Amino acid sequence: MNDKQIEQLLKTHGIRLTANRILIARTLSGLDSPSSMKELEAKIQTIDKSNIFRTLSLFKDHHLVHQLEDGNDVVRYELCLSRNAEEDDDIHVHFYCERCQHTFCLNDIPVPQVNLPVGYEQSSVNYMVKGLCPDCSRRYYLKR
Repeated sequence: MNDKQIEQLLKTHGIRLTANRILIARTLSGLDSPSSMKELEAKIQTIDKSNIFRTLSLFKDHHLVHQLEDGNDVVRYELCLSRNAEEDDDIHVHFYCERCQHTFCLNDIPVPQVNLPVGYEQSSVNYMVKGLCPDCSRRYYLKR
């Protein structure tokens, strides 16, 4: 994504433009998989940890990032490409490789609809499938 697209995405989600917000959104848009705070800090060395965290929280409140747990007590973030701040229409399945510990976005696989019992209200979905990614699976079977 270029800066114009990032700025438009922020505006669409009702987020006021600042240099830090644009930089964090640009960094997220350039990643090929969800990233942890530690990984984002390493990539964005000009913004301190608390500002990155506050910005990610703001983005989450406006449906601009997905926040997911990968199963190893690590929270990861990825840019959400939903078209508005009211509803997240970019919810998809994620895959966590238990061997290489990499989290993959399976963008073409939507999270199945869950019909909750009366009285329950959904606020978010974290759909994580665990196993071996194709590379690790191939290496595992080659060793056998």
